[in-house]
Amino acid sequence: MPTQPLGGLRKGMRAEVVGLDEGTVSTTLSPGELERRLIEMGLVEGATVEVLHEGFPARDPIAIRVNDHTVALRRNEANAVFVAVAGGAR
Repeated sequence: MPTQPLGGLRKGMRAEVVGLDEGTVSTTLSPGELERRLIEMGLVEGATVEVLHEGFPARDPIAIRVNDHTVALRRNEANAVFVAVAGGAR
């Protein structure tokens, strides 16, 4: 199954986390910090995610459901999370 960054998903799309790579995004955080924060949010391999909301007007930040809880993050940071899309929009 092809993978893509979580930040590229649209509202209503569901996917499964397949990996993290903070080296693909620009961040002011120290090395390893973004990955640590994403893991603390539950964005670990095998987690199910669904995009619940997109900010207006630039679609940033996004609110996502990770397993059974909801978190918000910037699209740039979401681009460090790679997912396999499980289906289209609801």
